Amino acid sequence: MPCATWSSGRSSRRSDRGYVTVETALAIPVLVLLLAALLGALGVVAAQYRCQDGARAAARAAARGEPAEVVLEVARRAAPSGARVQTAQEGDLHRVSVTAPALGAELLGFDVVGEAVARAEPR
Repeated sequence: MPCATWSSGRSSRRSDRGYVTVETALAIPVLVLLLAALLGALGVVAAQYRCQDGARAAARAAARGEPAEVVLEVARRAAPSGARVQTAQEGDLHRVSVTAPALGAELLGFDVVGEAVARAEPR
């Protein structure tokens, strides 16, 4: 029966030293990139909602018979800065499209779009 020897719990090999430091040095940049991607996605979703809100508000204003300048102002007030607004009327339907660059669009290269349609209210 072999005799058990007492150990301090530390590895006797010198090659194990520094692994925690290396693992931490590799994990921190990955976590920072993940956080940046999540924040970027949150910014894109927020811009999408603001475009959709602007399009919806402008379509309602157009359906009420507001002048074109007022419809554009309503859309621009709700939309992100730098948004482009397009309006069209097809019969008694008013169609509004709000397009804005996504947050970090320089890197990603795409725009977010919100569209809404409203039927003209009877007078």
